[in-house]
Amino acid sequence: MSVRENVLDLLFPPKCPFCQAVLDDPRAPVCPACRPGLPWLKGRAGERRVEFTGGCFSPLAYRDAVPEAVHRYKFSRVRALGKPFGALMAQCLEEHLPLGAGLICWAPLSRKRFRERGFNQAELLAREVGRLRLIPAQPVLWKMRDTGPQSELEEESARRANARGVYSLLPGIDLAGKRVVLVDDVVTSGATLGECAALLCQAGAEAVYGLTLAQARSD
Repeated sequence: MSVRENVLDLLFPPKCPFCQAVLDDPRAPVCPACRPGLPWLKGRAGERRVEFTGGCFSPLAYRDAVPEAVHRYKFSRVRALGKPFGALMAQCLEEHLPLGAGLICWAPLSRKRFRERGFNQAELLAREVGRLRLIPAQPVLWKMRDTGPQSELEEESARRANARGVYSLLPGIDLAGKRVVLVDDVVTSGATLGECAALLCQAGAEAVYGLTLAQARSD
């Protein structure tokens, strides 16, 4: 840990992302009180089928204390939560993809959504996972136009229609022969990740794997 990080921890002690209690161990992503009660996804339960990927991996189910914590991160702009969430995802990736990958990227936001939120929550997660797993992180995709939030759509068909044709590769992207990890915060229908993964495959990726903090079910 750097001197700067030590100073920041003294001034702004890291908190548990789920109960917001100050962590006794600043290196721990979750406090000991919350850890046993979280909806962990173990083994195959943490794997989700998503089109054009070798699977999507998630450490948590999107229920209990998880939705409130994710909303705090995204909509209350608590950017610091990207670090503990990223740590949980890095552990999950190590379990499901021990050989790692050559590149990590993220699902992009539209310019309008980025201006409103001030940051891309998936990018912060991807960069933290990349730092911990020693995988280069870089932007690969962009969102060409703004669409309504996927979270407001209940039907899987509506989610797929909402995501279709709105993403594109950044100029000059060549992923030939690379294993790529594609990051987002929550997977529900897999529509967003599937659309993005198809483009990564078109750019030559050898394999694409999804990675999210949590897994929800559209049903």
